Amino acid sequence: MPDRIALRGLRARGHHGVFDFERREGQDFVVDAVLRVDTAPAAASDDVGDTVHYGELAEGLVAIVEGEPVHLIETLAERLAAVCTAHPLVEGVELTVHKPSAPIPHEFADVSVTVLRGDRP
Repeated sequence: MPDRIALRGLRARGHHGVFDFERREGQDFVVDAVLRVDTAPAAASDDVGDTVHYGELAEGLVAIVEGEPVHLIETLAERLAAVCTAHPLVEGVELTVHKPSAPIPHEFADVSVTVLRGDRP
């Protein structure tokens, strides 16, 4: 079973949604990414070049959230997962996009979409 590197609660402002006001005004989105990675080479070398640099990963994910608007958080999640799986050491990812200010006229705790991508479960 591969090791995991997790980046949770990454917050960025985007203009995603099906309603005009969402795309115009924007809102915060929260991203959780759990990467499947063999961390043994990095542990042995103690070199950040042998692992996934989570600071660089965060920059790539924020760029997607802040970038081109989409209607659905399913689409956003797919684009974010692609950033993660583009890294050659990443075997797979569980990527969740939370939309805490979703336009729902009722009190709610969370709205999110989770996608699983990669070669192995």
